[in-house]
Amino acid sequence: MGKTGGGFQQGRVLIMGGAHFVHDVYTAFLAPALPLIIEKLGISYGMTGLLAVIQRIPSLFNPLIGIIAERPVMRYMVIFSPALTALTMSLIGLAPSYIFLAVLLFFSGISSTFWHIPTPVMVHRFSGDRIGKGMSYYMVGGELARTAGPLVILGVISLWGLEGTWKMMPLGFIASLVLYLNFRNANFEQISSPRKHLEGSYWKIFLRFSAAFLLTGGFTFFQAGLKSSLTYYLPVFLTASGSSIHVADLALTVIQLSGAAGALFAGTISDRLGRNRTLLIISLVTPLLTLLFLSVDGWWIFPVLLPLGFFLFAPTSVLLATVQELRTEKKAFVNSIYMTLNFFISVMVYPLVGTLIDHVGFLPTFRAIAWIGFGATLVVVASWKTVDRLTGK
Repeated sequence: MGKTGGGFQQGRVLIMGGAHFVHDVYTAFLAPALPLIIEKLGISYGMTGLLAVIQRIPSLFNPLIGIIAERPVMRYMVIFSPALTALTMSLIGLAPSYIFLAVLLFFSGISSTFWHIPTPVMVHRFSGDRIGKGMSYYMVGGELARTAGPLVILGVISLWGLEGTWKMMPLGFIASLVLYLNFRNANFEQISSPRKHLEGSYWKIFLRFSAAFLLTGGFTFFQAGLKSSLTYYLPVFLTASGSSIHVADLALTVIQLSGAAGALFAGTISDRLGRNRTLLIISLVTPLLTLLFLSVDGWWIFPVLLPLGFFLFAPTSVLLATVQELRTEKKAFVNSIYMTLNFFISVMVYPLVGTLIDHVGFLPTFRAIAWIGFGATLVVVASWKTVDRLTGK
């Protein structure tokens, strides 16, 4: 397999999207299994919360991984990531101690970083001038995994118990085998151009595209409060409001499934409508739908959750496409900066939302977050012309 290029290579993009699904199904195992893990190991909720931090610590090294991923080793990072993630996450049920579990999660975090930094670059190479469409195919795999992962691990536990989670390991190895057979000889290096020798240091590249990072980071910041409220805290909010746990779980499933549709179609829409116009629409509609959701109750929440989930998860593929269109050959590095910003924003916003809920309650917090969410509109408008220049639009 020679240098990648040409038009939209649907077969390869679908392989990457499928492997993304398999990889992220494993990373979704932890939360549903936590009640049983807490009971088995006798750990506190504080120690439980620390596990999520430990799993994400490797994200601190995203820029370094991005630099390494610019080299031919990138394909091996991608090929073996699903197998390593499957190995570590399938063993969580067998973990005999908290330290052993923390080590497993730390290495799963490393594997996840190895996957998520280079793969958007590969999808970009396979997508030709349909980058948004390629990112949509890629992201729908990850979004569907958020829904399927809990169902898979709970099914495994019901069949074989917590200690039987290791039986899910082979699927990740199969995904790595498929990737190896298709991409073992692939060359993802950019064809040399005069710009390659003029780009300068990675620090200069960062400064050159700081406006684009302002767009992606700022947009993510104003949307993060909405996403945490409507996913992470949604079941707790609904049960606290009088809904049954089954209704709360159904609501989360609905918003995640409609979110997968948003991830699938938003990138393709942005190919035709433009990245900035698409983000502008999303930034206006998502807070409005959130306010509407907070004003209804009972089964009326579901007709609102369907479009809300679509717009809530739509930005990711559009932002990824924007990052990959930046006029640089260091695609993996700029993607690593985007992923690092996501990490720090999530670490900051999720606890902040929880603290606000503790102090003022769910409804005042969610309403305030919805109004703050309109800040994403200002970010898009402020960075519009500069980002167009940086992407050559």
